[in-house]
Amino acid sequence: MSLQITIDLKDSDLQYFIDAAKRAQAKAGNLTPKQITDAASKLLVESKSVNVPEFIAARLSKLDAMIGMVNDAGWALSEEDKKRVLSALTYFAEPEDVIPDSVPVLGFLDDAIMIELCQRELKHEIDAYEEFVAHRAAEAAHRKVNVDTVKMERVDWLEDRRAELQARMASRRRDSYVPTSFSQALFRFT
Repeated sequence: MSLQITIDLKDSDLQYFIDAAKRAQAKAGNLTPKQITDAASKLLVESKSVNVPEFIAARLSKLDAMIGMVNDAGWALSEEDKKRVLSALTYFAEPEDVIPDSVPVLGFLDDAIMIELCQRELKHEIDAYEEFVAHRAAEAAHRKVNVDTVKMERVDWLEDRRAELQARMASRRRDSYVPTSFSQALFRFT
């Protein structure tokens, strides 16, 4: 038996997460991109060592795409977009988040909520990156080359697709952007 639970976050609830994200961004101000992505990766590793509910695990898996798009040399994310993603990832670099991860079952709930919020804000970036990764893997298999080698190289057959996906990502983000206090406040990297 499964049970569907819907969580409605009011403006005051969103403000709570905005404030938590701002605190994390302030504390992460002197961290390097690698330190931020390493801390977010650590959260993924820690979550796998405990039994988290499926609805939390599903959201944690999206964190991997956000980390990947920052670290993937083949994706070559622009500095502006990289800062947006890193800004989102700073929450996961903060060990003192809303609910400490050591709290059984609920410790990753705030992380899952924040990932859901980040995923909505970064939807076009995540979709484009996941499509790029799938395209790269398919092309590498077709060309009988090692996909790990391709990740480290900028190759012509991948460059055009990357540029196309990133242009589409930016266009969709611009076209769908509806200013809200949440999106304005959460992804401002200082």
